[in-house]
Amino acid sequence: MDINKLQRVSDYQWRIDPVNGMHVPGIIFASKELVLEMDDKVYQQVSNVARLPGIVNASYAMPDAHWGYGFPIGGVAAFDPEHGGVISAGGVGFDISCGVRTLHTGLTVQQVMTKQHELAEALYRNIPAGLGSTGLIHLNNREMDAMLNGGARWAVERGLGEEADLERIEEHGCMQGADPHQISDFAKKRQKDEMGTLGSGNHYLEVQKLVEIYDDDIAKVFGLKLNDVKISIHCGSRGLGHQIGTEFLKSMAVSAKEHGITLPDRELACAPINSNLGQRYIGAMRGAINCALANREIITHLTREAVKQVFPGIDLSLLYDVSHNTCKHEQHEVDGETKNLFVHRKGATRAYGPGHPSLPAALRHAGQPVLIGGTMGTASYILAGTKQSMQLAYGSACHGAGRSMSRRQASKLWTGRNVMQQLASKGILIRSPSLRGIAEEAPSAYKDVTAVVNAADQAGLSRLVAKLEPLICIKG
Repeated sequence: MDINKLQRVSDYQWRIDPVNGMHVPGIIFASKELVLEMDDKVYQQVSNVARLPGIVNASYAMPDAHWGYGFPIGGVAAFDPEHGGVISAGGVGFDISCGVRTLHTGLTVQQVMTKQHELAEALYRNIPAGLGSTGLIHLNNREMDAMLNGGARWAVERGLGEEADLERIEEHGCMQGADPHQISDFAKKRQKDEMGTLGSGNHYLEVQKLVEIYDDDIAKVFGLKLNDVKISIHCGSRGLGHQIGTEFLKSMAVSAKEHGITLPDRELACAPINSNLGQRYIGAMRGAINCALANREIITHLTREAVKQVFPGIDLSLLYDVSHNTCKHEQHEVDGETKNLFVHRKGATRAYGPGHPSLPAALRHAGQPVLIGGTMGTASYILAGTKQSMQLAYGSACHGAGRSMSRRQASKLWTGRNVMQQLASKGILIRSPSLRGIAEEAPSAYKDVTAVVNAADQAGLSRLVAKLEPLICIKG
């Protein structure tokens, strides 16, 4: 990105002044080095989002921002329904409610390494992964609608999860206001055999060792200790979410003129929040959020079964589960006034600060766990939301490393077998049904996740708590 087009606010905050129809400025949270690495399309997309009706304060980009569909991945924007605010399917993304959950195992690195290969095989057998992967759960129409309404709670009620998990999931595992009737039969058909599956792309299940703690006090609250082994799951709403995004983007693009909306980019197709189309999308999107929450809960159930095959008597408990592709109806303070806003986070993690009433009581005084996935060869991080973040970007932070090259470029540079061998030499076992998928997800195809989380910490978006490195990775 041409840094000369930006106004430097601080070492980790850069401003795009509003011009040419922008209602608000653009704000990029990143170090100078990360800004220089960003594609110029990020600048254009941040500016385009600022041109949408009813946007409040600014169009934001997180430190891992890169070019996406309409909105940049790593984009955050809030809209006021009382002032013509819109909702955009492109501002949520196709993998609705993709997110991360992290589990405590109670195991040490030494224990896991004695049975590393056995554990990798057990997890790979139990958890379906890959493009079009299907599981053992087959939903009829009635159960499909029950799942879309119930989310993780639906899974728990059917013996596919634990009641205690619900307290540690955003929305307590169930997004209210879902409307399965707004989801097409084709979207439901795509999902009926995909519950409890990882899917493909950058989705994974990873066994991780905790190697560094940056904040002892918050780490104690979160239950984190050096040499701990954690398991993180990264996936979303699978085919259902993708189909909802595809269908509503088309409808929003067609109806834009009808609503008096001039789109700076067709990919920013949107509808007024209070319109019939806007409300229909919200109902469908909330159903997809529940689908993702149920999916991660089922995968957790399958993970527990796999771990017990190798380590009998071990019980996995949930640290937290949070999504990074959503639009949520939230209350935020704007110019001293509390407003009801619809906050889009696309490739951006919610990061509520200490004391927020929606957080579990046991974690509330420390702030929300912010779970940042890295690559299968580098590191992941646990951060905590800050009060400052609530003022900076509606309680939002980065979500991962962010790609530095396309999947096509990566597959030309590496083979899956070579990547597996390189990682095995570091003690990291990869299991995947697709060698091409491994090549596309090569660690060097991504930005430096450490630089990204350091920028989020320095900008005040979230506070660094702990660093995790991979031992086993199940990839789609």
